[in-house]
Amino acid sequence: MSEEQRRQLQQQLWKIADDLRGKMNADEFRDYMLGFIFYKYLSEKIERFADGVLEGDGLKFAELKEDTAEGAEIVEAVREATVKALGYFLKPSELFKAIALKGSNQLDTNNEGEGHNFILADLTKILKNIEQSTLGTDSADDFSNLFEDLDLTSSKLGATEKAKNELVTKILVHLNKIDFRLDDTNADVLGDAYEYLIGEFASGAGKKAGEFYTPQPVSTLLAKLVTSEKPNLKTVYDPTCGSGSLLLRVKREAAHVDKIYGQEMNRTTYNLARMNMILHDVHYADFDIKLEDTLEHPQHRDLRFEAIVANPPFSAKWSASQLFMSDDRFSVYGKLAPSSKADLAFVQHMIYQLSDDGCMAVVLPHGVLFRGAAEGHIRQYVIEQMNYLDAVIGLPANIFYGTSIPTCVLVLKKCRRSPDDILFIDASQHFDKVKTQNILRPEHIQKIVATYKARTNEDKYSYVASIEEIKKNDYNLNIPRYVDTFEAEDAIDLDAISAKLQAIEEQSQVTDAKITLFCDELGIKPPF
Repeated sequence: MSEEQRRQLQQQLWKIADDLRGKMNADEFRDYMLGFIFYKYLSEKIERFADGVLEGDGLKFAELKEDTAEGAEIVEAVREATVKALGYFLKPSELFKAIALKGSNQLDTNNEGEGHNFILADLTKILKNIEQSTLGTDSADDFSNLFEDLDLTSSKLGATEKAKNELVTKILVHLNKIDFRLDDTNADVLGDAYEYLIGEFASGAGKKAGEFYTPQPVSTLLAKLVTSEKPNLKTVYDPTCGSGSLLLRVKREAAHVDKIYGQEMNRTTYNLARMNMILHDVHYADFDIKLEDTLEHPQHRDLRFEAIVANPPFSAKWSASQLFMSDDRFSVYGKLAPSSKADLAFVQHMIYQLSDDGCMAVVLPHGVLFRGAAEGHIRQYVIEQMNYLDAVIGLPANIFYGTSIPTCVLVLKKCRRSPDDILFIDASQHFDKVKTQNILRPEHIQKIVATYKARTNEDKYSYVASIEEIKKNDYNLNIPRYVDTFEAEDAIDLDAISAKLQAIEEQSQVTDAKITLFCDELGIKPPF
């Protein structure tokens, strides 16, 4: 797919969203728009698979007659094969294009509102049937309550049943016209479109966006960092996975990932992450996303991961209960991160989950680099006792939705190739400004990754600091202590300035004399 085709598709999708969402907030409409795209994907994937199963019989899945004995028998046979392979099932009458066509005919012929409720009723039943088709199977957890945020009875869709039905029908009809090219195995058109919309809705949602979406350039940077030495990964994990975009970016950057793990505490975002996995063709058996608060109730604590990436909510609150002092994730440090700032609690959790040969990269606010008290103690322990910190990378300000603060990336490994030093990179001035947002371009990301791999000193950009040097700085990791970005001003020639001032004074005296002469001729006092 060319860049121009991708741009046109994105414009087409956003036009649907922009035209139809009316007064609904972007993050509210997101759940409907993305949910219906997901339904379209599931339908088209079922149809492609079922047509393959029926190919020898010369049949097409969408054309099967479910109300005949023979048709029902064939549908049931296809169902068994489909659930086993894909993890879910839809009947021919439940396919996206079937319900969109039904709605389209209704809009054309039913202007009086008679029977206007049937699309919503059908759709509600279909979405429930998708979830129920997985009951008792290995995919049940991944499809459970997946569509719960698509409330088709909500007044946000319209004041009347007719208005709700017309809006939903218009969305389905518009989406039905878009070809996501699922037959092209080399393209991830639908996945890209889905991720594009998540990003656009995140931009519109403002501060809330930080809860579920990491900007793509930042995701790419983290993914490249954790795969730089190990492109083939058995496992990758994100303890605050949001919509799952960061995990999927690691999958894209790696040569191969066996299984994806994540945890998310927001139910809506958790559903979004599971949809995102399936949309990007991650088989239900190859991902394990859990719903819970990671710090309070970790769901994968018995597992260790080769790659860990995270963009935790900045300076979030957590309980910091003293009960955690007996939790293996935190007890070894002797202190807990403060209840008002959970940043280093997430780091401690990630270190615990990291395998001995693994690599983790986490985005955090700059405060973790220099704040004292318990955070200073934890930071010192990670460096002095564990020696896990491999690199500190300063990022530009204003690259995240909803916050303009500058951030940093910490890269940690339990088995480091350079155990005697820590690399500092100041990439804070390397970005492009687009409207009100700062953007990391591919060349900026590549420069960071290349410097990380080479571990070289570069004037005003990077510095390899010895552990001894960091110790002398009381384990303060503030980047300007190590990377000198000071720009010396041009030397000032005081003699030249003195000569200019003298010339100005002489010229002023000449001017004053002329003014005095004019005043004498006019018979008035000079103004000085």
